[in-house]
Amino acid sequence: EVQLVESGGGLVQPGGSLRLSCAASEYINSEYYWAWFRQALEKEREGVGAMVGISDTRYADSVKGRFAISRDKNLTTLFLQMNNLRPEDTGKYYCARALKYGWHWYEAQAYKTWGQGTQVTVFS
Repeated sequence: EVQLVESGGGLVQPGGSLRLSCAASEYINSEYYWAWFRQALEKEREGVGAMVGISDTRYADSVKGRFAISRDKNLTTLFLQMNNLRPEDTGKYYCARALKYGWHWYEAQAYKTWGQGTQVTVFS
């Protein structure tokens, strides 16, 4: 079973940036969706974005143009670069993996493997 470990969360002011990392115990390959989700207090978990193929990414409308997903050259770490952060980006961010077939990338129920999460707080 693949292990996912997130890091890089923290406190940041609006307009600031953070880069989250997700270290995977297996290669990040195109067989799966490799996604970032977030969950704010008392809200449902929502998809932020995902790597859906080699160099092919998808994003929620709320983060398009501000967030970017990439992976390292060793294909074992997934990144989420977050720029121009807003208070509504606050939440716990999770890395997750899912088999692609029959699911859209943003459907949380497709994901069987999750990391423990890292907290991002954007405050004035």
